[in-house]
Amino acid sequence: MNSQNTPTSTDGRSGARPGLLRRYLRIPIGVQSIIAVGLGALIGTLAPSAGVQMKILGDVFLNLVQVVVLPLVFPLIVLGIARMESVKKVGRIAGKAILYFEIVTTVILLIAVGLAKFTGIGKGAPVHGADAKDLHGLSKGIDFHELVLHAVPKNIFAAFGEGNLLGAIVFALLVGVAMAAIGEKAAPFASVLESVAAVMFKVVGYVIRIAPLGVLGFISYDVAHYGFGNLRSLAGFIAVVYAGLAIVLGLLFPLIAAIYRIRYVELLKSIADLAGIAFVTRSSESVLAPLMGKLEDFGVSRSTTSFVVPLGYSFNTDGSVLYMGAALVFLANAYGGDTSLPALLLMVGVLVLLSKGMAGVASASIVVLIAAGNSMGLPAEGIALLLGVDFIVDMARTGVNVIGNSLAAAVIDNSEKRRKAEHGPSQGAAVNDTAPQSQLAPALQKDAAQ
Repeated sequence: MNSQNTPTSTDGRSGARPGLLRRYLRIPIGVQSIIAVGLGALIGTLAPSAGVQMKILGDVFLNLVQVVVLPLVFPLIVLGIARMESVKKVGRIAGKAILYFEIVTTVILLIAVGLAKFTGIGKGAPVHGADAKDLHGLSKGIDFHELVLHAVPKNIFAAFGEGNLLGAIVFALLVGVAMAAIGEKAAPFASVLESVAAVMFKVVGYVIRIAPLGVLGFISYDVAHYGFGNLRSLAGFIAVVYAGLAIVLGLLFPLIAAIYRIRYVELLKSIADLAGIAFVTRSSESVLAPLMGKLEDFGVSRSTTSFVVPLGYSFNTDGSVLYMGAALVFLANAYGGDTSLPALLLMVGVLVLLSKGMAGVASASIVVLIAAGNSMGLPAEGIALLLGVDFIVDMARTGVNVIGNSLAAAVIDNSEKRRKAEHGPSQGAAVNDTAPQSQLAPALQKDAAQ
């Protein structure tokens, strides 16, 4: 009897906690993140010193994400390109993607500038109390020479070590085209890349499980470090940015989706958890890998997803360009600058050029904003004032960036499917585009999409 009762008693005492942990892990990761937001805000408010120290949780989470991004994105892009029927198709998809990015970001900038001009945000703002020292290390601006060299790195291993996503995309494009050109001889290498991608998907699943800890760390730090002191004076700016993002999400994106017959609401539902994680962590890279898996689940082909989404992270930052358009009008109004129609159109043109190549990291748009402000004669002190509320608007613009790139991939893929339906299926595809999906997507669905 004792030999039977002892294990039962032990399980009763020690099994309570594991049972509670299992029940918590069954909660959808979005709900876990919301709980983490509440706890983080409480810690940051009641114990600011502890909240500042908890930033390490967020940093560890982002480091784990960033260490796996390139090892996963590189094989997916290579295989996606290799599966396309021809080099001509690669060029066609790239051309469509770039054209789409340019048109949509320009329209969003016009919305942002028009809304900011109409509301008159920035007039009477306390810009003279801002401290330009807050911009130390950011005010170097954008160097297009360096941008081109980043896109064509001289050492791919150094590019991987630096997390150079744009350079990795360019190199993966070359490798994928070469694999498609040599045909069957590339099969062993393709098999290796498939294995690497499968393993990295599994690792991503593990990392996403701890996302709520990263959320807890970031929110605790943001509330403790920034507080809410500047909210009142900059409430109009925050409201305009959020209103603009709401217009983009509620009007512009649904219009684009309707034109291309994309189930927009279903798309939002499928990526809602990941957009929420990006919202809180303020980093679109934190969800890059699982996002591609969710889009494949939604029906977007792997060859399109693995090429368009990483490219969009550099060239299609919809939320960020809206923020920058509103911010420049805010500063122009605050300093009594020119806000006539020609000046506003010039502002849009400058931002269209400078916003390309923006990295998917927290507050990267501040660097572009400084460069645009310098080119238009706006002092850095005003931009320093915006840093006080940057974490609030950064969350929203990062979430919109994720949704915008998801829609872009769906649009390009839908366009390709229409073309295929009109012209008939192509012959001689290098690799079946959907064959490996059954191997990789379930692992991601099981580990990251619950």
